[in-house]
Amino acid sequence: MKKVFRILASMFLVVGLANAVEYKFDKSHSNAGFSVKHLMITNVKGEFKDFNIKLDFDEKTKTINSFEGTAVVASIDTGIEKRDAHLKSPDFFDEVNHPNVKFVMTSYKADGNEGKMTGDLTIRGTTKQVTFDVEDIATIIDLQENKRVGFTIEGKINRMDYGLKWNKVLEAGGIAVGETVKITVEVQAVFETPID
Repeated sequence: MKKVFRILASMFLVVGLANAVEYKFDKSHSNAGFSVKHLMITNVKGEFKDFNIKLDFDEKTKTINSFEGTAVVASIDTGIEKRDAHLKSPDFFDEVNHPNVKFVMTSYKADGNEGKMTGDLTIRGTTKQVTFDVEDIATIIDLQENKRVGFTIEGKINRMDYGLKWNKVLEAGGIAVGETVKITVEVQAVFETPID
């Protein structure tokens, strides 16, 4: 009986992989952004200008079979050079010793056009398991007759968990920089249809 189960499991795996396609990341139509509270009253937003994503996607089931993202700390951009330099310093990301932020998916639970993506997030040499929401999964055939997929990844982390602990206490109470960081990644990728 166990042998039968193993054979059936293998068959389902083969069928799933047959539908899976490795998509090419479209960086020009994607974004890796974040936001954090400043002085406890407004959200300051930023992004990583240089980042890469590897994606294996099953169009039929709208399931993400594998996902890996890497962002270059040196490319961080909040619109203010002095603040960007501080974020790259040892007070925060410590870019010299930890040049990249990396996320590797370990599991994905699909729910129609949405899902839950769980994986290992590494920042400043510290790796922790996190779960992100995946929303608005959509597929389309573009003007060049290539398949495209797009979706949004959202979640929150506590920067203190990764050693980004710099802060200042305000005279009136509170802190200068919030501990919770909101992450929003817009992903678009393309599968170029082979030409016969």
